[in-house]
Formats: sequence, structure tokens, C-alpha cells
Amino acid sequence: MIITIAIVAILFGMTIFVHELGHFLAARWCGFVVETFSIGFGPAIWKRKVNGIIYKIGWIPFGGYVAIPQLDPTGMALIQGSTETEEGKETPPVTLLAMPPWKRIVVSAAGAVGNMIFALILAWVVYIVGKPATPAEESALVGYVATNSGAYASGLRMGDEIQTVNGEKIENWTDFLMACSRYQTITVTLKRDGNAMTLTMPGEESLFKMDGKSLCMILAVDAGMSADRAGLKRGDIITGLDGQTIISRAQLIALVTERKGRPVPITFKRNDITMTGLVTPDYDEGTKLVRIGVQFNPNEVDFDRIVHPAPMAQIKSHSLAIFRTLQALTTPSQAKATSKQVGGPLAILISYYFIVKASLMVAIFFTCFLNVNLAILNIMPIPVLDGGHIVFSLIEMIFRRPVHPKVVTVSTNIFAFLLIGLFVVLTYRDALRFTPLGGLVNKLMGPKNQATEQVQPAVAPSNTPTTPSK
Repeated sequence: MIITIAIVAILFGMTIFVHELGHFLAARWCGFVVETFSIGFGPAIWKRKVNGIIYKIGWIPFGGYVAIPQLDPTGMALIQGSTETEEGKETPPVTLLAMPPWKRIVVSAAGAVGNMIFALILAWVVYIVGKPATPAEESALVGYVATNSGAYASGLRMGDEIQTVNGEKIENWTDFLMACSRYQTITVTLKRDGNAMTLTMPGEESLFKMDGKSLCMILAVDAGMSADRAGLKRGDIITGLDGQTIISRAQLIALVTERKGRPVPITFKRNDITMTGLVTPDYDEGTKLVRIGVQFNPNEVDFDRIVHPAPMAQIKSHSLAIFRTLQALTTPSQAKATSKQVGGPLAILISYYFIVKASLMVAIFFTCFLNVNLAILNIMPIPVLDGGHIVFSLIEMIFRRPVHPKVVTVSTNIFAFLLIGLFVVLTYRDALRFTPLGGLVNKLMGPKNQATEQVQPAVAPSNTPTTPSK
């Protein structure tokens, strides 16, 4: 256990470190004054001042920062706290030379560049050493296709095995998604029940309304809910529901939603032994979803098959998964359900722990994804993120005058409050899902009221740092 936690700390810490190192090196190269280099937020566990720069490790491990007053004089004070000297006294204000916008853009973007370089290094490690395969990497089997999608209207069905796209051979689901992303319309050859078929369907549009094969491996069971009463446990793999064979999490989510309030038989495997039970999907007031009360493990692998995915294919796959999640979050019909499935920092660390226990190479693959994730999210044009600094600098370049300092400070502080609030909410929700706190709260609050709202499930993207629930 201690070794596993140490590996998690190293991999997660390196993800934060390379991001902040990118900012630090770019700032030094561009001539910025750097006051602090911190891994973690809040009061320091350890700190030391070297050549006028304070290096420290904070108590809150979910990030880090480089304090650069010429880039962000006041905006991050809510998160970073006031700048301190080695003795703990506040640094007196100093007039600093204003830096040109292009240098601020370079420094702001350097964190994301650091993450992408690290991600590429990790991708090469996975390619050279290999890793256990996920179900989606073993074949291009369609695990789910939404009935309101152009792909479904064109004839694509769950269980179809994709062979080629526009004449290009397809080896696995990632290949299929990459091919879809390149074309507006695609011609697909596939096998269905042993028969060859050809379909013409939308390409890029279909990315967000289908999913590949995946195992419904249980990461956690919610205390007191139907799955718990039926005897399901962590590590069980759900293989059937109401007489239908389950081949993906998205399929199970759809089936559970359609069977709200009806007792249905469920089949699952535990240590290669097939077992059965009876579950009743019900509306869960807490998540606003129809559920049986399980959390899925999205990181199941086949140790009997080792794959060597190409480095750029990994980067493209990770990027696509993130954009699929962002697209779902900004689509009104999918946003509510998708937001309930996204895990926060605590969920990521818990997932990390179980991934490391299962396979170090899968953990390295997951770290590659986190770095791509961090790079993309940080360059979003939102104040408090690196992308916000880039936008302010671009505005200054276009209009030949800087954005008013009050606008920068107020907007940054507002989004800092929102970011802190989001972290608190996600951490609390993750604690209810994955720790004994959830069972305690259920006991204190008593049985949940059952409502009649029907919720349309969203397709959970593959290889994302989320914890889909059902």
C-alpha cells in the first residue's frame, strides 16, 4: 500500500511539476521576476529561498503555481495567498518593469507545452514497453450507438464490428474514432452476425453519440441502493440485464434508464463465477439519474494481451476523449447527466490508486492522459487559467492598450471563487461516492424520495478521468 501511494504521488506530482516548470523556465528566459515556485497550495510543508525565489510544497496537493507579479500582479491572490519571504513576512511592494504581451503569452502557454512534452515522453514509454489492452483497444466493436444519431439512422447497430473506414483498415475503436474525426461523411465496411455490410454515415457528428466495447466493472457500490441490496460488490463485472448481454457501460446506462421502476434480473461475474440477482432502477435525487447504485471502473484491462499504441495515436485519442467530454458538457441534452459523471480531484487520486495497483504501465498511460487533459483545460479562455492570461494579452496586442487592471482582477477573482467552489463540490461528491462518508450520510438522512423525472443518459467517453455511475 505504501509503495502504491508513493507511485501515485510521484506520477501525479510530476504532472504538476512539469506544468509549473514550463512557466518557470519561460519566465526566467523572458526576463520576468519570479517570486515563488510552489507544488501544492496553502501553507507550506517545506520551503526554501534560493537566489531570491521561494521554492515550496503546499499542504493542498491538487495543483501548484509560479508567482510571477509582472504576469499576474493580484489575480491569483485568492488561491496563492500573499507572497511571503523566507521568514514568513509579506514582501513589500516593488515597481516592476511592464513586459510586452508576446512574452506574457509565451509564459502563459509554457505550462501546457511542458505537459504536452511530458505526455509525449510517456506515450513513447508506453509504445516501447507496451501495456495491457483495454476492450476498446482489442477490436472496433460498437458498444453503443444513440438512437437519435445519424450513425443509427444510417444503419449502424450495437454489436457491429468495424472493418474499414473509407478504405482504411481499422484495428480498434481508437482507429475508428480517429477516422471519424477526419471526415464529414464516411463509408464503413463492417461485420454483423458474420455477414459483411457497407454503410455510409456521418463521420465527425457521430463521435459524440457512440462508444466502443467496455467492461462494466464495478469500482464502488452505493450503500442502500438496489445493487447493494442485490449483493453486488466492487470488482464484479455486470454481463447482462433483463436478458440482454452487456457489452459497454453506455449500453447498460441506457438499459437501466429505460427500465426505471421495474424489477429486472441482472447477471454478473465474480472471480469467474457467474451470479444472478434482481435490481430495480430508480431515480436518484442526489445525481438526478436513474440508477441501480454502482460506480464503474473505467480502467479495466486484459493482462493476456499487450499492445503498443503509437505515441501520436495516444495523444490524439486522449485529446479526442477530452473534447468529447467538453462537447457533452456544453450540449443541453447531455450536460446534466455528463456533469454528474465527471469525477473531481479525489476521484482521480482514488482511480490512480487502483490503476497503479493493477498495472504500472496503465498508470503511465493514464498519466499521459492527465497531462494532455491539464494542457487542454489550462489554455481554455477563462480568467484564472493560463488561457485567460493569453486572452488578456491578445486584447492588448490588438487594441494597443492593456485591459484595465480592475477588469482583470475582478474577473480573475470571480473565476477563482468559482474554481474553488467547484473543487469543494466535486471533492464532497467524490467523498460521498467512494468513502464511508456516503453510507453515513445515507443513514443520517434516511431513504431518498423517489421522483418521476426521466433522464437521458450521456455516452461516457473512453479513457477519461471520470467515474461514470449507474
